[in-house]
Amino acid sequence: MAAGDSGGRPVNATDVIVEAGRLAAEGEPYALATVVTVVRPASARRGDRALVTPDGRVTGWVGGACSEPTVVREALRALADREPRLARMEGGCASEGVVEVLIEPVLPAPLLAIVGESPAARTLGALARTVGWRVRDGGVDGADAVVVATMGRGDEDLLAAALASGAGYVGLVASARRAATVLAALRERGLDEEAVLRVRAPAGLDLGPSSQEEIAVAILAELVAWRHTRGEAPVPTEAPAEAVDPVCGMTVEAGPDALRVVHEGEMVYFCSAHCQARFEAEPDRYSGLRAP
Repeated sequence: MAAGDSGGRPVNATDVIVEAGRLAAEGEPYALATVVTVVRPASARRGDRALVTPDGRVTGWVGGACSEPTVVREALRALADREPRLARMEGGCASEGVVEVLIEPVLPAPLLAIVGESPAARTLGALARTVGWRVRDGGVDGADAVVVATMGRGDEDLLAAALASGAGYVGLVASARRAATVLAALRERGLDEEAVLRVRAPAGLDLGPSSQEEIAVAILAELVAWRHTRGEAPVPTEAPAEAVDPVCGMTVEAGPDALRVVHEGEMVYFCSAHCQARFEAEPDRYSGLRAP
């Protein structure tokens, strides 16, 4: 979705909030860009917002063609290093204004799949949601962590599927004796020892004899510790191709829809029609900067 356009109507603050909610619900990362400083003349207003996804797509408005390429570039960097940053644009295009944009990466909480209807499973789901995890009842594919709490129904099949899914944490709610039996059954199926040893069985910190609800607390504590020690996977980003507008010096997106002309066999890109017209009137004056 292009900035400032959503199916033929202007993108407003509500559109940005709705899109942020959709991305959060689907566990997709994005960067939130908010205009915090404006010195006129500038097309942006303080409080204008946009979302930038890892593929460089923009939803919202942060100042148009002059500001957007810089915001996209800094948003992708913020997603990569997981740190907010402040982008400052000044004196570009036909304007001498200043725009400062606060860019905040928003990264999805880990997804926990809980398989089973035991009291421990229900309590664990409620507790995990309370501390900010996304929780799914059943379905191991795509989950960051899987806890099998079926009280002995199909444990081997579920654990094998969880290990194959690539989940970073795989736990089994069971007594120590039954856990040993289940792990032995996985070995008999041909799973290698490295895979079998990935199963936390019994799942959770060892608190001694515990109720179902206390078992859930012990598992959540182990999950929290795992989350903080596993390290964060990098967010894959797709930075758009860029060029430098030779008239104003702005970095612009060198895409198929960008303003551009061919001069002396080279493609030259512009941030606005104003810069393009100035270049076409005096191309020799602006021969220092070209698209990469």
